[in-house]
Amino acid sequence: MNTVGIATGAGRGMGLACARRLAGTVDTLLLVDRDEETVTAAAKELGDTGGGAAVEPFVLDITDRDGLARLAARTAGAGTLRAVAHAAGISPTMADWRTIFAVDLVGTARLAEALRPLATDGTALVCFASMAPLLGGLEADPAVAAVLDDPLDDAFLDRLHDALGPSVEDSGTAYAWAKHGVHRLVRREALRLGPLGARVCSVSPGVIDTPQGRQEAANQPTMDALVRRSATGRPGRAEEVAAGVAFLLSAEASFITGIDLLIDGGACAAVRGGAGR
Repeated sequence: MNTVGIATGAGRGMGLACARRLAGTVDTLLLVDRDEETVTAAAKELGDTGGGAAVEPFVLDITDRDGLARLAARTAGAGTLRAVAHAAGISPTMADWRTIFAVDLVGTARLAEALRPLATDGTALVCFASMAPLLGGLEADPAVAAVLDDPLDDAFLDRLHDALGPSVEDSGTAYAWAKHGVHRLVRREALRLGPLGARVCSVSPGVIDTPQGRQEAANQPTMDALVRRSATGRPGRAEEVAAGVAFLLSAEASFITGIDLLIDGGACAAVRGGAGR
């Protein structure tokens, strides 16, 4: 049976790095990105360099329900869903609070919903979260958790604003809560997929040297101090995050599901320990 892999946000950065790792593990690889030019170029690059997979670009905004239905249909038509690296997302400097939640949490929930019927024995998904909610030990009280755990509700954003108050309008605050929502979603999704023989985990990158990461660092001077204080004393590389994703998607991780893998170079360890380099 032909196996299918999906990498979202695959036009550049960590999504593209994940796609490079997936190319040698599946028969058909769908590269998903909303930017047609970059994802087409990425598909050509991976197709030219080999790796065994037939690589196809798939232009899609991850918040588009109809587009996600098309992605699911294309996946089902190509074969058996084997691996998904969901790296598509936006960060605090890129949008307002509503858009951040719509892309980073609601979009992730919609993708999980669209692909769930295709999950089977051996299917594995990895969703990108962030170290942001882990730095401050963010936890939702029961009222907030009830809203965060229902991201597909039509009134989700209004309910969330009511639960968290005006502070959620800050894009950095919204980003941390959205990624905390992804952590929670993955734990719930693991219990849905387990009986099917499928798995799902999340990864939480720290400060990573990508175009998006550099944009954030330029607007948030504290990120440089955080990097210097971390255990490794440097930003991460997209390939280092992709290596963690590749492991979680592999058969070697067959007993790992419903967890988050923190890939931050020891930044959270430094903050939590009140120390650093």
